[in-house]
Amino acid sequence: MTDVSPISPAPHPLGDGPPPWLKRAGWELLGVLVAAYALYEVSRQLRGFFIQIAIAVFIAIALDPGVTILEKRGWRRGVATGALFGLIVLGSTLFVALMIPLIVDQAGTLVDLAPTYVDQIGTFAERFGFDAASGTTAALDALRANVTSLAGGIAGSLVGLSGKLVNTLFQTLTIGLFAFYLTADAPRVRRALLSLLPPRHQAEVLRGLEIAIDKTGAYFYSRALLALVGAGIAWAVFAALGIPFSLALALWFGVLSQFIPVVGTYIGGILPLLIGLLESPSAALGVLVFMIVYQMIENYLLAPKITAHTMELHPAVAFGSAIVGASLMGAIGAFIALPAAATTQAFVAAFLDRHDLIESDLLGGEANDSAEPEDV
Repeated sequence: MTDVSPISPAPHPLGDGPPPWLKRAGWELLGVLVAAYALYEVSRQLRGFFIQIAIAVFIAIALDPGVTILEKRGWRRGVATGALFGLIVLGSTLFVALMIPLIVDQAGTLVDLAPTYVDQIGTFAERFGFDAASGTTAALDALRANVTSLAGGIAGSLVGLSGKLVNTLFQTLTIGLFAFYLTADAPRVRRALLSLLPPRHQAEVLRGLEIAIDKTGAYFYSRALLALVGAGIAWAVFAALGIPFSLALALWFGVLSQFIPVVGTYIGGILPLLIGLLESPSAALGVLVFMIVYQMIENYLLAPKITAHTMELHPAVAFGSAIVGASLMGAIGAFIALPAAATTQAFVAAFLDRHDLIESDLLGGEANDSAEPEDV
């Protein structure tokens, strides 16, 4: 009789359970996910602080060439930094001090003339067959009836505005503190950061830093000079036209015309145009003509001479960079985006090689001329 031994079941592919490495990998993956989420939350909470640091770094890079020039002339670096920051604070204070009376005066004028404007609109509408008399009267009655509630709303808005003003002041002081430290101690900060890198990488980092300082500083100082020139010309024109607050409006025009790409001249001219319109149609027409003529003078005479040693951006590149910067960081981002784009353009020209192009009708008749480094 044949002895038949029982057939043992085949072992499970995973044995008695999952292998140890699978459990370990699962816990490691869970740890990575938790750490990534925690890092995301911390970054989201500190986003405002990171933006302030980015602004401070930009200011430090922009002011570094000026501080270095003063340092070479015998100034201590801390004193030179303080002098430049003092000029910035003085200029900002002067600008705000000139703009506040303008805003208050024009707001009061607008309120005083509101009934007149409503009547004029009604008269204009009646010429086209609209019965605006009843609507005008109702609008004026509603305006008078809501004066009390409007005053209460303004009071509440002022309270909220005060809180925002304090927060803005604190953020400004924070940015100024970091910017002052990064500018005054720039050599020490650079040595500390470069000491973390091997010598073979330090030269490349220094080269990139030199490009960033050169392009950012050149862009900042050239635009500041153009703003001063534009403000001076605008002041003379606005004063000749008899426009009130001509100095404040000229500074407004000069700043916006230079630090808003492509359309800055026209955006900066809207406020002088409106205030000129309140004075007389001829004054408004004079402002409009000035805006057009000044744009041509700046593009073909002033800008080529002042920015001869800086890297100019193509208008499309500048406008696109400003949109990206504004989407990421608001108005400050739009301002920072322009020198950042110029620096990126310089990096591309310095670290990437250009090659001769093949012949093609799609490239135009002077294809190989583009093989030479040129501004975008």
